[in-house]
Amino acid sequence: MSTLAVLSLGLVALVALFLTGLPVYLCFILLIGASVVVLFGEAGFGMIANSIFAVTTTEALTTVPLYVLMGEILMRSGSIDVLFSAIDKLVGGVRGRQYHMTLTLSAILGAPAGSGIAVAAMLGRAVMPPMVKRGYDPALTAGVMMGGALLAPIIPPSVLAIIIGTLANVSIADLLIAGIIPGIVLTVIYVGIVAFKVWLNPALAPQESYEPPSRREKLAALAQMIPFSLIIFVAVGLIMVDFATASEAAALGTLAALIESFYHRKMGLKDYLQAAGDSAVLSAVILVIMASAILFGQVLAFTGAVQELAGAIAALKENRWLIFLLMMLLPFVLCMFVDQIGLMMVLIPIYDPLIKELNFDPVWFWMQFLINMVVGAITPPFGYIIFALKAAVPEMTLAQLYRPAWMFVWATVAAMALFTLFPEIITILPQLTK
Repeated sequence: MSTLAVLSLGLVALVALFLTGLPVYLCFILLIGASVVVLFGEAGFGMIANSIFAVTTTEALTTVPLYVLMGEILMRSGSIDVLFSAIDKLVGGVRGRQYHMTLTLSAILGAPAGSGIAVAAMLGRAVMPPMVKRGYDPALTAGVMMGGALLAPIIPPSVLAIIIGTLANVSIADLLIAGIIPGIVLTVIYVGIVAFKVWLNPALAPQESYEPPSRREKLAALAQMIPFSLIIFVAVGLIMVDFATASEAAALGTLAALIESFYHRKMGLKDYLQAAGDSAVLSAVILVIMASAILFGQVLAFTGAVQELAGAIAALKENRWLIFLLMMLLPFVLCMFVDQIGLMMVLIPIYDPLIKELNFDPVWFWMQFLINMVVGAITPPFGYIIFALKAAVPEMTLAQLYRPAWMFVWATVAAMALFTLFPEIITILPQLTK
């Protein structure tokens, strides 16, 4: 059996394990651990230990628990509630304003952890009922929540970008910065879609009473936004001005979030301990998966599968855009079924040598890869974020969720085409900060 056939068989087995419902890290440990022991015997245990050691001693990965902890503190301290209230005063009496507010809130909630499924489930339970009760269209409301879930892993700080940068050996700082303009472009597109839909059919949004805030209230709202804005600047902006590395900026951002939490006085000792505990558990799971991914890459190198695949791709260099399309299509389809992090662990070691053969800009390619993986998660009929939202809002049918989901899927695909035609949209900020 050829090495490519073995690789294909292994991928099918891994996806099958994903579909059983087992946690992603267990799927990796079961399959890759067993493969290593079969291929290398007792020496395989040493490889497993070395992979765990390599991950736990990689300085760049300190950003993962730090950004996760920062997000936990911001959500528990009331900082995001204050920010949301301030934005609400500044948005004005735009018809359908709650759609835009929900889109903003979902992006803010998901940005530190990059968990689109958590954002969709949380907003489905907490935000959907009051919006529907006020007269907002349930289907469009669900679509807005799914659109916001797409923005979460793209807008920095993003844990998924950190994972990609580490495994693909690309600058984490460049990947974090590269998500800023695409995130803004996608936000503008989503807001434009919602505004256009409401303009075509005013029944989608109620005409809410609105009392314009005074100048003093607007200034107060702007002042309320300053602390959160400073935290994001510390966590991301310091990287852009080349004042701090990604790890240093993550540490400073977490410290800033901690200081702000003292100011709001909504967190007690139990809350801080719970935030730290939840962050530690999530970070540990991510690091275990990454250790398995490194081990997976070593197995691929040993079997020669990647070298054989790279050789086949090299012979097709003149059709590199067709290869690019196929490389994007695979995660787009698979992300309907499996977790984003798990799939990244599989594909990055395979794709990494291929993009070098095809001479693609790594920052541009991996940002497109990230966006593509995210949009697959809301693509009907099997996008798993759709099912997470369905579980949170059981009174809605899947048919009601599919239509708005497609609207945001095609909008995102169009944006990816734009980023392909004009790669500078992604690459300009990383280049300017060098």
